[in-house]
Amino acid sequence: MVTSFDVPRLVVAAPSSGSGKTTVATGLMAAFAECGLAVSPHKAGPDYIDPGYHALATGRPGRNLDAFMCGPELVAPLFAHGAAGCDLAVVEGVMGLYDGAAGRGELASTAQVAKLLRAPVVLVVDASSQSRSVAALVHGFASFDPQVRLGGVILNKVGSDRHEVMLREALEEAGMPVLGVLRRAPQVATPSRHLGLVPVAERHADALAAVAALAEQVRAGCDLDALMALARTAPPLSCEPWSPHAAPPAFEARGSGGGAPGASAPVIAVAGGPAFTFSYAEHSELLRAAGAEVVTFDPLRDEALPEGTGGLVIGGGFPEVYAPELSANGALRQAVSAFAAAGGPVAAECAGLLYLARSLDGKPMCGVLDADARMSERLTLGYREAVAVSDSSLAAAGTRLRGHEFHRTVIEPGAGAAPAWGFTHPERRVEGFVQEGVHASYLHTHWAAEPSVARRFTEAAAARTAAVREAAAARR
Repeated sequence: MVTSFDVPRLVVAAPSSGSGKTTVATGLMAAFAECGLAVSPHKAGPDYIDPGYHALATGRPGRNLDAFMCGPELVAPLFAHGAAGCDLAVVEGVMGLYDGAAGRGELASTAQVAKLLRAPVVLVVDASSQSRSVAALVHGFASFDPQVRLGGVILNKVGSDRHEVMLREALEEAGMPVLGVLRRAPQVATPSRHLGLVPVAERHADALAAVAALAEQVRAGCDLDALMALARTAPPLSCEPWSPHAAPPAFEARGSGGGAPGASAPVIAVAGGPAFTFSYAEHSELLRAAGAEVVTFDPLRDEALPEGTGGLVIGGGFPEVYAPELSANGALRQAVSAFAAAGGPVAAECAGLLYLARSLDGKPMCGVLDADARMSERLTLGYREAVAVSDSSLAAAGTRLRGHEFHRTVIEPGAGAAPAWGFTHPERRVEGFVQEGVHASYLHTHWAAEPSVARRFTEAAAARTAAVREAAAARR
């Protein structure tokens, strides 16, 4: 049902990466949340790390809005799903305002997301090496696409009071409101490494302190009343909010109106903890809507899979950083190997692929796959168009999905006898592994674009659970 959805909202963008979008967006989220507002946090693009800081700032799941992976038609519905009942929504952009999928025009750009959400844009400008030229820069971004409504500027890395005066005078001549001025503040910098910021799960106490410092910096340097007034100028959206319950469940547990006699919800164990931090909130929501019980476990610390595990999801993260610790947990590695060897359904993406390998940087892993992984100097990054090559517990052969690769590792061989995906764009190649119930690949996907994968995986987990129980009953 199409409804009119009205929530104040802002898109925080920048001329380029490194301008301070994450600093400003996270600080704004935290500052408004500390004022008692329910703030809905969003991130344009496929990034997993920034939403962790957004969640810390707001107490709500950080959600991605990716017009390439999910299609432009799902951006507003996914936004409405996440922002329901909130007082304000803040969307952090990706790269520069007009940067998107290579060779695809505005597709997956922050500008496209802003237009789809009919949201005003706040441009964060690194002013550290300019004065009057800032007006020309901002004018260019404001006039490049008349459908993008640039509502004001936040100046970042301003050096002095005199510098601020020059910047303000230039922007006043250009007719562009200055909504905030932030000075250089290295004390609230967030540490980075080979794939970007260090995730919240790896530095929770320090991350809490950093978010609190960002809130204080933004509160002191930005006009929160003016920013909220700008957010309220966003007109209502007419769309049907996305729902994980849009399709019938793959499996209904006993007592929920369906299912086989004596059946119960299959347990799907989802890897978490510091080594496996990359996941989209909608994935667990889709699994639950399909009839599963979702239980999180930590491969660094837990020595066994959750009781009754019928399916195993191992998403992205940083196993290369924790290879010695993951390897040292031999009991869990053996449990994962035994589960896969017995035909249990396993969906592994990127970090999960490395964990299932025989070794990672010379350290023994689960040995489910006859492949070895290692760190590489080369960053593999970009959107992919893919088609499932082999039938698996996750996708039927021929299923088409768009995804994203983001890693600085290699695995040899890169594909098994039954590959997981065939890439059709930007280059043609096969990738990943399908064997028994295992689907393992470097490709990150967003299941909201194809909810059938969550239903199919839940169905496989339910079948596995039933088979184990039948075998146990037969032995009694």
